[in-house]
Amino acid sequence: MLVRMTTNADGPQPRPRRRAPAGAAVLREDVTEAIRAAVFEELATVGYARMSIEGIARRAGVGKTAVYRRWRSKLHLVLDVVSAIAVQGLPAPGTGSLEGDLRVLYEVTSRALRHPVASQVIPDLQAEAARNPEIAGAMQKALRDGQEGVALRIVSEAVQRGEVSPALDDELALDLISGPLYWRSVVIRSPKLPKGYLAALARATAEAIKAL
Repeated sequence: MLVRMTTNADGPQPRPRRRAPAGAAVLREDVTEAIRAAVFEELATVGYARMSIEGIARRAGVGKTAVYRRWRSKLHLVLDVVSAIAVQGLPAPGTGSLEGDLRVLYEVTSRALRHPVASQVIPDLQAEAARNPEIAGAMQKALRDGQEGVALRIVSEAVQRGEVSPALDDELALDLISGPLYWRSVVIRSPKLPKGYLAALARATAEAIKAL
């Protein structure tokens, strides 16, 4: 056993080295990521209401204890996963023009919203958000810190370039940027965007913002 020395009146004495408590073991990141991925898959397959810790653990290939060591309930697990979306965010386009930046933003957002998992998870979580204030808050933060954060940066850079007025109504601009694509992809769930739709949307939105 590892020892360290201490002293008393009789001189140096060996003392057992203190061990870290068993509960202080470092959680494996690969297991954590497997559980997070399993949450998205379970949400897409069975929905939040029918999702269970047992099902998540089974899909992740771990025991229930591994899940409960990280999150104390299904709700807290889902809130953590949703909040993580905000941390990832979206890339800032930086094309040098408002229309170009909006085109890139729409292309990235469209791919994300039309992903098979996301297209199932987002509507389900929105339905739960209407009944659960905690999920509603997490969803709002994820959306605001994600797309809205990038959209505000796009508008701010357009102001700096002189493309739009400094007196621009930011909230109205955000509605114009986020509303149409979200409506078509999430609300009416259009199976396929018309050819040239994103380019036309970016052009129309840029002109609308410049007119504010």
